[in-house]
Amino acid sequence: MTTGYEQKFADFLRMCDEAKKGKVDVVIVHDPETLGDDYGEIVESLNRLAEAKLKLAVVPRAERGK
Repeated sequence: MTTGYEQKFADFLRMCDEAKKGKVDVVIVHDPETLGDDYGEIVESLNRLAEAKLKLAVVPRAERGK
């Protein structure tokens, strides 16, 4: 059974799985909102990244529209 978080952030979780399988150690997200809409979701996303032993990078605000 999937949780609401898992349904809502399925693409994020899939990206983490693919990064781990592909021997990638850094996940880059376009904006911080990718991690969650509230504190609990953000913490869960960070925990999932840590469990997968992945690092996180966020595209700088000034570069997002390019």
